[in-house]
Amino acid sequence: MNTSAARVEVIIPTYNQADFLREALQSVVAQTFREWKVTVVNNMSTDHTHAVVAEFSAHPIRIIDFANHGVIAAARNRALRDASAPYVAFLDSDDWWYPLKLARCIERLEQGAELVCHAEEWKSEGSSRIMRYGPHHRMVYREMLLGGNCLSTSAIVGRTSLFQQVGGFSERADFITAEDYDLWLRLSQRGTRIELIDDVLGVFRIHAASASSSIVRNRDAEMAVVNSHLEKNDFAASTVRRRIGLSHYSAARAFTKANDFHNAWREFVTALRHDPLFARTYAGLALLLVASLRNSSNRINNDFQSPLLRICATRFGDCSQARAGAGRLVSVGARFHLS
Repeated sequence: MNTSAARVEVIIPTYNQADFLREALQSVVAQTFREWKVTVVNNMSTDHTHAVVAEFSAHPIRIIDFANHGVIAAARNRALRDASAPYVAFLDSDDWWYPLKLARCIERLEQGAELVCHAEEWKSEGSSRIMRYGPHHRMVYREMLLGGNCLSTSAIVGRTSLFQQVGGFSERADFITAEDYDLWLRLSQRGTRIELIDDVLGVFRIHAASASSSIVRNRDAEMAVVNSHLEKNDFAASTVRRRIGLSHYSAARAFTKANDFHNAWREFVTALRHDPLFARTYAGLALLLVASLRNSSNRINNDFQSPLLRICATRFGDCSQARAGAGRLVSVGARFHLS
């Protein structure tokens, strides 16, 4: 198995996802761009991960057993340290690529880009949607810091030297689940040339609705990353409040999708306290009302009814108009795109 001619190293961290890993590896083998090699970083899986990798023995695919102790950044960094190909691509073991992915991304890199990100299909059981990523403005670092994570790890291909120069992914415990966001911020801060491909070149697999504890953990990790960057910059207090509000808004939307209406309500209220002028929060409340009605067979949940009416009363003047206000919020929500 000759790997010396490889121009891109594909890094796949995995833990007990053998059957998904097979699909991921099959998608790499199917690439029209052939000068690749794969490093699977196995977090001491107890399933048949080794057997799956052995199925691909005819291809330049190796496996490293590495205990990352729950820090996926450590697994990616383990492979990054040894990477010798000029380019690196990341692929989570439950995602997969379309055949032109590497060819299209390498073409852009050889034209001068330092980091390339393509659109993905987000797929769950019975549904899918297309996600096109940013940043879309000249102030890339500022946009990413204040607007949220707008890149996807499995859609990224970049120069190996670039990742190695900044030390790879942060392994801070409080960054877990947002370590990629921190890396994109650090890269954009140094002026990295990021290019986007609008074509869908991969699939991001969405699993069952996240548990409430996972949503909170993701929110806290994002805020840890944001705070680590905000403290190094001189932003206006209103800008900081708006960014904090955005994190709570995003958590509220995740809770809504998980049918956890109580926690969704709490996050929306917290978002409004930080940024009462963010229109999407009101739209999110409207969709929360719709979801609550649907979930309770056209009856508003007891833990949701009174707080919603309170915010409508505050918004529209008095309790007699609150129910009408809630109805107007529903119509407003339909006019906003909520990610």
